[in-house]
Formats: sequence, structure tokens, C-alpha cells
Amino acid sequence: MATNDYLGTRLRHLLDQLENGLTSLYDDLGLTDYRPRYTPVIRLVAARGPQSIKDLATEIGVTHSAISQTANQMARDGLARLQAGEQDARQRVVHLTDRARALLPTLDAEWHATRAAATELEAELPHPLGDLIDAALAALARRPMHDRISSHLAAPPETAP
Repeated sequence: MATNDYLGTRLRHLLDQLENGLTSLYDDLGLTDYRPRYTPVIRLVAARGPQSIKDLATEIGVTHSAISQTANQMARDGLARLQAGEQDARQRVVHLTDRARALLPTLDAEWHATRAAATELEAELPHPLGDLIDAALAALARRPMHDRISSHLAAPPETAP
């Protein structure tokens, strides 16, 4: 098997390993309903005050839809309130609840520990994972995976000699 065989499956497995480690830690900390994707939202809103879905998506570097789904789940879990924007009623603004604010000391400690663990993991790798992720995202922004695959579908498959 070539190193790029099943790339998506292997990336998903890596992501699962990272997220499962965090989820297990959250359970240890008594945060049983907490999800790793909440942390960037909570940290930004705690640091800057209420933020629009659009601003959060831009700052975190994910789609508007992804942040909207995360904010809705946070609201269901009692960690956020969503309100219409003051300037534009179509805009949704994320506010932290008292429950979310009460978690901030625990989340801050977890954040620093996670960053230290990530630095430790990257030191064991031949290339920093964060740099590889940034490079891969930039390459895909220049030429999406769809286009890359399509160009190979147009060409006849290579046969072994």
C-alpha cells in the first residue's frame, strides 16, 4: 500500500484519536456533555465579548455553517445564548451563559495542558503537524481536491510494467 492510499481514512483516524483523548479528559474533569469544538468559541467569546457567527467562523477558520451548528449545540447544552445582532437582526450573536463562564478556569487549565501535549506530540514527529495542516489547507485552497481527482479521472490509469 502506498503512503497516500486511504489518506482520508487515515486522517479521520488521526482526528478521532485526538478528539477521543480530549473527550476522555473532559469526562475525567466532569465535563460529560462538553465537546472539543466548543473550546474555540468559548475562548473567543470569553476574551472578546459576544461574537457574531460570521466573526467566529472567520477567526476560527471554519465555515459559517460549522460555527452555526456548534453554537446551536452549545445553546442546547446551556453554554450559549444566541441573539439577533443589534445592527442587523439577521445576524446571530453568541453570548456565553453563566454555566459556560463557570467552566472557564477548568477550560483554561485544559487549554494550556492541551497546548503543551500538542507541542510534545509535534516534537516526536518528523515535521510539525500544525505546519503540515496549514500547508495542506493552503494547497487545497489553491486547487481543491475535486479538481485534483478530476484531472486524474480524465487521464487513463497507469498500468504496472
